[in-house]
Amino acid sequence: MPVISTKDKVDIFYKDWGKGQPIVFSHGWPLSSDDWDAQMLFFLNHGYRVIAHDRRGHGRSSQVGDGHDMDHYADDLAAVTTHLDLEEAIHIGHSTGGGEVVRYLARHGGGRVTKAAILCAVPPLMVKTPANPNGLPKEVFDGFQTALAANRSEFYRDVASGPFYGYNRPGAKPSEAVIDNWCRQGMTGGAKAHYDGIVAFSQTDFTEDLKKINVPVLVMHSEDDQIVPYVASGPLSAKLLKNGTLKTYKGFPHGMPTTEAATINADLLAFIKG
Repeated sequence: MPVISTKDKVDIFYKDWGKGQPIVFSHGWPLSSDDWDAQMLFFLNHGYRVIAHDRRGHGRSSQVGDGHDMDHYADDLAAVTTHLDLEEAIHIGHSTGGGEVVRYLARHGGGRVTKAAILCAVPPLMVKTPANPNGLPKEVFDGFQTALAANRSEFYRDVASGPFYGYNRPGAKPSEAVIDNWCRQGMTGGAKAHYDGIVAFSQTDFTEDLKKINVPVLVMHSEDDQIVPYVASGPLSAKLLKNGTLKTYKGFPHGMPTTEAATINADLLAFIKG
């Protein structure tokens, strides 16, 4: 099983398929690199080298008890890209993974990166503050932690069968296979990493990180995102970026890379080739 060991002795699992220009995928909370199956196969078949890792505490990576914050996430991603000696890479992050990509670019520079895309991503800041009035109240995220600690599997089932994929919308047709796969990925990871990760994705302020990024970044977000509200995320991130482009969708769920893979893949390919 391909793994690298970080400076603090955490084993990070990764996938590395194909040849060509590298595309690196960063997954959302509380999932794993498996969540990128539709994208990795698509871009592999279009001649790209595709790489994805399991964040520390997630998937097949070490279930450590600490380091579940954006700085460690970004440093772990840097360790993977350095180990594989990636150049002219394209970084794509979904949800929490979008925050990971933003912190990575701000913290480690864009020398190895040509473009990036963040999908339904948590930047610039999810939690409500006086400076971020459209964010979600901290009590929402406190409730997530309470539900996770009380019954993680039930909490994950509720998220996957409801707001994550928009299956709670009128007329929606839930896919039990998609729900089961989400829950499988979640339960493969560690409870401590996921518990701490709620604070990491909700309370990290990426405002200054976004301002530091020089490479072109495609910001993809749906107005119907029930996990990361559009009004407090996508448009604000695009404005803070030096070279950001906003792509807005109507009616797509937070998990649009899975449920709307054909559209998302085509739009990502057009951006990468453009």
